[in-house]
Amino acid sequence: MTTTPQHTTPTTARQTPPLIPLPAAAARTATAVGALATFASTFLAWTWTSEFPGDLTVTGYPGGLQVLTLTGALLTLVYALAARGTRGLRWLSPGGKNSPVLLLALGTFATTWYAVVAIAVELGGLANLEPGGYVAAITSLITLVAALGLPTDVPGSDDNPLVWKRLTQSFKAPTPDKAPPLPSWAEILIIAAAFGLGLFVFTYGIDTEYAELFIGFLILVAFGATAVSRAGLNRRLATLTAKHKNITVTAAFVAAFAFPFTQSNDAYATIGANILIFATVALGLNVVVGLAGLLDLGYVAFLGVGAYTAALVSGSPSSTIGIQLPFWAAVLAGAAASLIFGVVIGAPTLRLHGDYLAIVTLGFGEIFRIGMQNMDGSSGPDVTNGPNGIPNIPDLELFGFNLGEPHTVLGVELGRFSNYYLLMLFFTIIVVTVFRRSDQSRIGRAWVAIREDETAARAMGINAFRLKLLAFALGATLAGMAGTVQAHVTFTVTPAQYKFVEAVPPNSAFLLAAVILGGMGTVSGPLIGAALLYLIPAKLQFMSDYQLLLFGIALVLLMRFRPEGLIADRRKQLEFHDTGQLDAPKGDIGLSKAGV
Repeated sequence: MTTTPQHTTPTTARQTPPLIPLPAAAARTATAVGALATFASTFLAWTWTSEFPGDLTVTGYPGGLQVLTLTGALLTLVYALAARGTRGLRWLSPGGKNSPVLLLALGTFATTWYAVVAIAVELGGLANLEPGGYVAAITSLITLVAALGLPTDVPGSDDNPLVWKRLTQSFKAPTPDKAPPLPSWAEILIIAAAFGLGLFVFTYGIDTEYAELFIGFLILVAFGATAVSRAGLNRRLATLTAKHKNITVTAAFVAAFAFPFTQSNDAYATIGANILIFATVALGLNVVVGLAGLLDLGYVAFLGVGAYTAALVSGSPSSTIGIQLPFWAAVLAGAAASLIFGVVIGAPTLRLHGDYLAIVTLGFGEIFRIGMQNMDGSSGPDVTNGPNGIPNIPDLELFGFNLGEPHTVLGVELGRFSNYYLLMLFFTIIVVTVFRRSDQSRIGRAWVAIREDETAARAMGINAFRLKLLAFALGATLAGMAGTVQAHVTFTVTPAQYKFVEAVPPNSAFLLAAVILGGMGTVSGPLIGAALLYLIPAKLQFMSDYQLLLFGIALVLLMRFRPEGLIADRRKQLEFHDTGQLDAPKGDIGLSKAGV
């Protein structure tokens, strides 16, 4: 007896029974209807008084947190239709079909209920809710319950029925379906659109005017980004960016260049300029930690060396040496001073390994801070004015432009911090170029070999000490170069800015966390990590007393659910995950190798 082989269509994620027993067709319909009803509820008034931020009293015109609920409901509806196989939308969900819907429904529910609770708490009770608020809360709950009735996309073979286990499986991305190839021009348009969308989301987050709106923004972005990853869309984009590397890098910096032109308030441009400084220094630390594997806990000292050098030679009235150099010379002086400092520290310490190296570098970082504090003419030579630092650092003048004054460019007036943002973007391009060239060179491969197994690297003829010292010196130079700009942006350089842990980044602990959070050894990882770690404290200043507690909780959650970082190369994914649960296409490092 012969049997005819049956041809089946391969699936990217095995589907298991839903968390709530509902017929699949009914669950899909209820999810779409609930998302549509939630969308409509944002056009109703949620409260009767404008005392709650965002003015949620207007009928027919969503505002504030209503916009976030509207966005979440719309995305839930789109992915619910994509899960049904709607033509034109299937491209958005090449991986998991139902888990993105569940995550978006959960994000919409969390954002909506956060808004409802915030209204009740700030205004003094649920009586302050208008019918629109109740409708939004009920419909978002219905949408979530219906989404829980969808079959769960579970990569692998774990049939554990526990709700927590099954729900956390929804955060793991399967391998996306192979889509038919697109024309090159279409792929380039998709890359440009992706970076344009990224610029819009980043700008919206910075421009949030009150803490409640920013918290809702964080909730929706967290669930939305996870849903996109679960849908496999990020891997599809990673394939395109790896194919068009130069286009990707160009699009990234065009989007970054456009940021100050979207700002009407220079206060928000301040955040952008400081994020770039923080991110550039984190990328320099990524050379030391991410490529060479050297745990440096005193890295912020190199930023301080560059800043103090620039402050001393830039014509500040409080400078004790009375020298004023042009900016290019001040940059070279700051970078050279940090290079020398890095070699002096690295030469005697880089023969240590692991925890011992971390302790010694932490000690040198504190020695620098205390040394700057004691050079006040009383405890030591009069060089840095001690704890008072060097104030009144003058603004830069480049090519006849004073960066401290507003200038009109392309019909848009750019303020002081927008000018410094563009200057810092230029240095970020330099640092990214240096990092990419180093990573792709023989020296970069030798650093990675040392990081993975120094004994094996030595056995293959690699001079480990010389290459580690080179990484240390290069990282110090990049930090010193960023420090020269930081001195002019902040007007004042003081020892208190360079503690190991400080409420306001950059400091050594936050720099290291930015590298780990974003993804060690990648270009985009530290940039994203630094942006998050600077932006969140800057927007949630009312939580400053609990900042370190929340920071610790976030790191614990990260190590549990994403130990390789937000943007990870394939080597780290192989280290932390099974080969069937990777977030990048096989044989392709994706965004990290595209230089983004």
